[in-house]
Amino acid sequence: MNQVIDFVFSASGALAAFLAGVVWLSARRRSRTAHAFLVLTCIAYVTAAVYAIAYGAAATVGFGYHPIRREDVPPGRIALVVLGSGDLPVFGWSDTLYIPTPVAAARVLETARVYKLLNPDWVISSGGNLNPADSSEPSAKSMRDALVRLGVPSAKILLEATSRTTHDEAVAIAPMLRSLGAEQVVLVTSAIHMRRSMGAFRAEGITPVPAVAPDPWFRLAWREWLIPSSRGLGLSAQVTHEVLGLVYYWTAGWWR
Repeated sequence: MNQVIDFVFSASGALAAFLAGVVWLSARRRSRTAHAFLVLTCIAYVTAAVYAIAYGAAATVGFGYHPIRREDVPPGRIALVVLGSGDLPVFGWSDTLYIPTPVAAARVLETARVYKLLNPDWVISSGGNLNPADSSEPSAKSMRDALVRLGVPSAKILLEATSRTTHDEAVAIAPMLRSLGAEQVVLVTSAIHMRRSMGAFRAEGITPVPAVAPDPWFRLAWREWLIPSSRGLGLSAQVTHEVLGLVYYWTAGWWR
């Protein structure tokens, strides 16, 4: 499903839709339906690519969450959990470097901020590879390395590097938290992803305190908020993924 959504909300998806419309119109020049399809496709892609519109939709999905404050977390032994969002491979002539995606990097920055704010007992960096046959470095490790560079002690960081989905992360991390004896759990993920993540952890008997990371592009210049771009398409893809994910998780009994 992720791959389908990513394709639809991409330049390749837009080109494929326009090409289909052009072929249809060439075969049926007088077809009002073909004309309407091309017009609606154009409107849909331009709308989805405007970052301001996508950001408004994302804010609706993440409504009710705010940047965490010290007073939001009751006293007790704290475990800080950050959920992964994939890696980007950078290829050299002989080596490959894996770095967090912009979304994952925003979560890392928020984790470092919250670490300084709360001084938790543990930090759990979570996220494996989507494809089990993928032998590249999992998101959990690249985020851990970034956290260490930002001043989080490596001795405090635990890894969960086998999960493929948010549900997997909740299932894998819940017993880790219980074995650690954590009294408070702070969950770091993107604002748009927080509602589904909170429900997934509640379904496993864990009720975290949410610590939302912003979208990595929210400080764009105002012109870039209004001009259609790949950033807008990418955020629209995230919104679609989260809405469908919430429905699927609720149906599967993975969300409470």
